[in-house]
Amino acid sequence: MVCTVAVIGAGPSGLTSIKSCLDEGLEPTCFESSEDIGGLWRFKEHPDPGRANIYESVIINSSKEMMSYSDFPPPAHLPNNMHHSQLLSYLRLYAQTFDLFKHIYFQTTVVSVRQRPDFPVSGQWEVKTEKREGQRETQVFDAVMVCTGHFTQPHLPLNDFPGIEEFEGTYFHSWEYRSAEGLQGKRVVVVGIGNSGGDIAVDASRVAEQVYLSTRKGAWVVSRVGAGGLPGDLLGTSRLDRLVQKLFPSWITRMMEKKLNRTFDHRLYGLQPKHRFFAQIPVVNDDLPGRIISGRVLVKPNIREIKGSSVVFEDGSVVEKVDVVVFATGYNYDFPFLPSGLLANGGHRLCLYRHVFPLGLARPSLAVVGFICNLGAINPLAEMQARWATQVFKGLLTLPSEEAMLQDVKRDTSTLQNRFACLERHPLQVDHIPYMDSMAEELGVRPNLLGLLLREPDVGLRVLLGPCTPYQYRLRGPGQWDGARQAILTQWERVAQPFRTRMPPQPESRTRASSSLILILTLSGTVLLLTTFYTRHSLSSLPTGLLYKITTQLIQIIKA
Repeated sequence: MVCTVAVIGAGPSGLTSIKSCLDEGLEPTCFESSEDIGGLWRFKEHPDPGRANIYESVIINSSKEMMSYSDFPPPAHLPNNMHHSQLLSYLRLYAQTFDLFKHIYFQTTVVSVRQRPDFPVSGQWEVKTEKREGQRETQVFDAVMVCTGHFTQPHLPLNDFPGIEEFEGTYFHSWEYRSAEGLQGKRVVVVGIGNSGGDIAVDASRVAEQVYLSTRKGAWVVSRVGAGGLPGDLLGTSRLDRLVQKLFPSWITRMMEKKLNRTFDHRLYGLQPKHRFFAQIPVVNDDLPGRIISGRVLVKPNIREIKGSSVVFEDGSVVEKVDVVVFATGYNYDFPFLPSGLLANGGHRLCLYRHVFPLGLARPSLAVVGFICNLGAINPLAEMQARWATQVFKGLLTLPSEEAMLQDVKRDTSTLQNRFACLERHPLQVDHIPYMDSMAEELGVRPNLLGLLLREPDVGLRVLLGPCTPYQYRLRGPGQWDGARQAILTQWERVAQPFRTRMPPQPESRTRASSSLILILTLSGTVLLLTTFYTRHSLSSLPTGLLYKITTQLIQIIKA
């Protein structure tokens, strides 16, 4: 039976893995190579190679309610989209609340993880570590959780840019970027339009003479600010929205792209990508359109070559006297401490069952947590993976046969290739709600919508119509949390709280607007209810009075 677990890394994925071990009665030992928790979200003025890093101006793309851990709502006073320092404070508070620090060994690097000779029987691993002072130690663990992320190995494809070695200016990867200090009055070319490329272009444009943003394929750009000034990721992310998207994918995609182009025309701005909106994670940036319309950022095609201090683009245009080139060209992934071949690469992804368990192990005692991405926050995904993995470690859940897992990986890989615009360094994308629900189903923690609508329609409606916040996965089953219901009922209050720095007078009358809103939402709730049960129930099989009860509760919620 698994008792001791080595957790590698004390970032967001590592912290929730420690807690998941404790929740299951396991004994975690976490090894963190740096001197503090936080991983990617801890800014380092002088980061060490092989560790994730961010720049001073980073604001998280996901709102606090969507990125929180499922049993630890963020404090109400925190802004909805936090500065990285505030997110680190949240992680620190999480670690303190659940007493995680005593399980973490800082400045301790994992050098190797190897199966013991009796692994087919014991499932145990020998974990060799090295302290900063050089002392090495080997310990035996019943299981291992790898939580090192995928932003540690910068990808710098210099061979794709002829002449870069003779470039007369300075070039570096975005991993090295800290701030715009030193870019005053300079001409800067940023290569790549992922989230880092967009952020750095905006940041540098405030002080540089001119910034050029070079992109091969373009990108869809979304704002953190949604309708009515609410966090954008809280809108259009409900279970109902997911159902409609599944039923009418092409229509929803067209509507989303039209909505984005109403904000600003992506073709006019030179950003129109080749892929459709849901095929790749969009760039989240509130300021980029403003920097483009003011001319501070000029969008350019891919670089053809570099001649001295001049950059020649594929359309034949030339920018002369370039001082700095920043390569925001993504990251490679690597697990140098694991046995070679353990995490075999198949197509566009690692051969990991459900993006967690490697194939080919006699015992499922090694899990990769947080090595994934989606259109949303990573923390809830990593937490669900950790909860699932620890149940497997304990023998409470059993993985399918090797052949069944291999077929699942092949199906998932095929879906990945057909559904998403995959890149070699981004083989990790999943659909948020379906992925979470599939794992929650096995854990027994998937929300029971029908039961909630019958017993607690106020909660059920919020689970169905509201944003799919992580607290939904603590309402029932293993790990059930008594505070989950209240966390769901009060989530919009926590959203509103940080805005209340000045309270304007209320308008005298909102009767017409309120009546319209009630009518619209009531009808939406009715249609939603019928749609939800369409595939499982005929209309006559619905419990008597349920529709009336739901509609009445919806009106009460709106009036409140």
